[in-house]
Amino acid sequence: MAVLKVKFTKTKRDKLAQILWILNWVSVVSGIILFSLGLFLKIEIKKRNEVMAKGDVNSVPNVLISVGVIACIINFLGGKICYDCSDANKFSRWKLVMLPYIMCTFCFTFCILVGALMCYTMRNELEESLYLGLRDAIKFYKDTDIPGRCFLKKTVDMLQIGFQCCGNNGFRDWFEIQWVSARYLNMASKEVMDRLKSNVDGKFLVDGVPFSCCNPSSPRPCIQYQLTNNSAHYNYDFLTEELNIWVKGCREALLDYYTAIMRSIGVAALLIWLFELSVLIGVRYLQTAMKNVLLVGDLESESDGWLLENSFVETAKYSVNIIKNLGKANQISTVSGMNDPNLDVQNTNCGKIHVTTKCIPAAS
Repeated sequence: MAVLKVKFTKTKRDKLAQILWILNWVSVVSGIILFSLGLFLKIEIKKRNEVMAKGDVNSVPNVLISVGVIACIINFLGGKICYDCSDANKFSRWKLVMLPYIMCTFCFTFCILVGALMCYTMRNELEESLYLGLRDAIKFYKDTDIPGRCFLKKTVDMLQIGFQCCGNNGFRDWFEIQWVSARYLNMASKEVMDRLKSNVDGKFLVDGVPFSCCNPSSPRPCIQYQLTNNSAHYNYDFLTEELNIWVKGCREALLDYYTAIMRSIGVAALLIWLFELSVLIGVRYLQTAMKNVLLVGDLESESDGWLLENSFVETAKYSVNIIKNLGKANQISTVSGMNDPNLDVQNTNCGKIHVTTKCIPAAS
């Protein structure tokens, strides 16, 4: 029994074909939107790839870009097919193409759904990439004289200023690394030498942060050094007073930024998926209605259209049987008692051979 069967008159078939022609062109625009969203996300990620570790963070924009391009191609073809379906004579040349087209479009709409869901599941991979990337960027902050790393100081400073953040997880990350280059340390100073000797790794560690961590909205001049030493500053209590530096870590700030973008893109992709699915359902109804009217032979008569010719269970069983029999199509049946006449043919001059051609006598 057909699933969701609908009866179509000739007028309804023509109107459905015209509406689907328009919707397919709208779908081409939606494909361009998907492509643009994927490209935008890829550019945003590329802007800050210096503070990201190599990983699969580009998988989502790549999927969106690919799906967007495919959407434009498939829906352009769908618009041509639906336009020709208003004429039964023109539909006959698309008759064999319609079902494969619907199957390909179904797989394509599934890819849109996958891309939309990936926007919501990418957070963990992005967080790990940001954690590792920011850790290395802060570690090499002082290496302004080393090729390949000289740009990291500016990158980290601009990042902290732009996103109003400090460090990887927080401002205390700067306490654990030497972020002042050795060329700017006075090795003749007893204070500097004592600090270097007090550390096992011989690093110059201070309870201070770079200038880019300072909050310009604070009424108090920025305190960059000796942040945990209350006696070093007048009227200052590290535990109770709100610090005049950014408290939020850059990993959290960037993660919130990209999560907001991906959620918006995910909502747009889900809406496009629902729209594409509705267009696909309409094309399926049009295909079955036109197929049935050609079987009747009267182009002016009514015809039935449906989503599935049989029930869901029967369709699933039929599909499983097709998959099972795919490997059996090229197998050769061997029947006992039947021999191939081309094998083991006896010839008096040449003996037992495997071909039926005559032997050529040797030259004397």
